[in-house]
Amino acid sequence: MRSLPVWALVALFLPPSFAQHGYTPGDVQDGEGLFIGNCAICHGPEGDAVPGVELARGKFKHASSDEELSQIIKNGIPGTAMPPGNFRGHELTALIAYLRSMSAAPPETVVLGNAARGKAIFEGKGQCLNCHRVSANGSYVGPELSDIGVARRAAQLERSILEPDAEILPENRSFRVVTQNGMEVTGRLFNLDTFTVQMMDSREQLRSFVKKDLKEFGFVKKSPMPSYRGKLSSEEVADVVAYLVTLRGGNRQ
Repeated sequence: MRSLPVWALVALFLPPSFAQHGYTPGDVQDGEGLFIGNCAICHGPEGDAVPGVELARGKFKHASSDEELSQIIKNGIPGTAMPPGNFRGHELTALIAYLRSMSAAPPETVVLGNAARGKAIFEGKGQCLNCHRVSANGSYVGPELSDIGVARRAAQLERSILEPDAEILPENRSFRVVTQNGMEVTGRLFNLDTFTVQMMDSREQLRSFVKKDLKEFGFVKKSPMPSYRGKLSSEEVADVVAYLVTLRGGNRQ
């Protein structure tokens, strides 16, 4: 059975009391993006990086009600590392909806392996640096992974390795153009305006096309990343995930 992102699980499993607060799966999806972009740097993508706080279990030090959570998000906590947040209106609602969903949705348990072995697989057998970049090593063809441990939860990383088509972030979609003479180019989109397309192809070459000279152009539905199901053992996948969650941008160059 294909794993679902957190916001999709909300629609399937959350109790009626969740909906009574006025939260929707769309709120949770928006909140997940806000949390990863603003909160995960300290709390971690699993919500357990701050001692005594386990967001995925609904365990907070200074709040219990949604109103208390809202005040903490807006005002911070004096004398602690929790700063005030510049969130208003729907953003506050979305963040609280996501925090509540982390503890209400069924847990996604991932067994982590050995990070050192995972790094060796990532750089060797997996050939991941052929497309991805970590710090100063690797390619720009695929998404940079130098801080992927902050941006993605372990279950999401495992899913990306085994089912890369299951959830493709908008910024990671591939773009494809076909010229009038039938030449096809696929790569990462940099810019798409009224008249032109700029992209990086699979050989890391910057390419620019005039739209009127193209027969076809558009986003590719599937991920360019291959599935490693059957290519790596379950132990090797666990090792790679363990390595990826350690990548938090500390050595980015």
